[in-house]
Amino acid sequence: MKFLKTSAIALCLLSSTAAVADSYNVTIAAGHPPVFRWVKMFPEAFIPTANEKLAALGHSVSFSEQYGGAIAGVGEELETVEAGLSELGACSSLFDPGKLAVQNVTYYTPFVSDDVQLVSETLHNLHLSDPRMQQAYTDNGVVYLGAPTAIDDYVLMTNFPVTSLADLEGRKIAAPGASINWLAGTGAVGVQGNLTTYYNELQTGVYDGVLVFASAAFPGKLFEVAPNITKVGLGAQFAGSICANKDWWDGLPEDVQEAFRAAADAAASWYIEDLENFVTIAYKGMEAGGATISDASNEMRAQWAAGMENAAKVWAEGLDAQGKDASGVLTTYMDQMRAGGATPLRDWDKE
Repeated sequence: MKFLKTSAIALCLLSSTAAVADSYNVTIAAGHPPVFRWVKMFPEAFIPTANEKLAALGHSVSFSEQYGGAIAGVGEELETVEAGLSELGACSSLFDPGKLAVQNVTYYTPFVSDDVQLVSETLHNLHLSDPRMQQAYTDNGVVYLGAPTAIDDYVLMTNFPVTSLADLEGRKIAAPGASINWLAGTGAVGVQGNLTTYYNELQTGVYDGVLVFASAAFPGKLFEVAPNITKVGLGAQFAGSICANKDWWDGLPEDVQEAFRAAADAAASWYIEDLENFVTIAYKGMEAGGATISDASNEMRAQWAAGMENAAKVWAEGLDAQGKDASGVLTTYMDQMRAGGATPLRDWDKE
């Protein structure tokens, strides 16, 4: 009888263990190909960590990696995740400003800081603590998971030398999304563009230069067609994050959610370390490839910043009218950046 009783307990324990061991099928969507760091972080860090954490819980997971526009183009990732065509995505606020409006606060506040770690940590903390940031995701049926896509300091790359703002007069300069506002007051003609077309359009003369970051300019070989690199200090930026389908996420057990969050944290750590190391490599590589790299004078930087319209104020007031309190987000962001050691050339929130 004692053996039978012990066996029954063992069977119950086995049944209980089997009941909580689940298998998950997860599709990841990204519009960019995995050569870009914000996509590469999935196979390099997110997926291995998720596999490890879920295995420790007795679960298994199978990932379907759909990158490079396979199921979502650049800027379409959030909609793909929202529709349930993928459970996770590299959701880009830069290329989906209508839906992730307040997330673009950094792109309306240039000349704040070139510290990519500070920008990344500040935006991550805001997403975790500020309901106004979270609401943008909730309204679109997704959840912020983490791994903020921080972009290293934007520079000016041109096919002509630049020593002052006067050199930009009448020149066509391409910039992505809201960053086209940075060209206001410089005399340049702003043109919307993105990394996937920069090389060919510079080569064919569609425009004379671009605002871009070194970690993308080097692998994209932009220095071949725009060899004059001017470091202006436009600043590091936040461009997106990993987001999850809300219905799918809400249906996950808490321990599984924690495993995926741990995977996002691992992706964030890998991303920043790899980015900071690569930026150094990128500048050395571009210089070796024939690029001329120069720092803008303090006078030029001050003139550029002072000549800009306060696009942050216009942006914030426009969203305030829609009930999104972007002015509050702007103030909180700037306060936290200053508290973190940033010294903005302009206090966009106080003007």
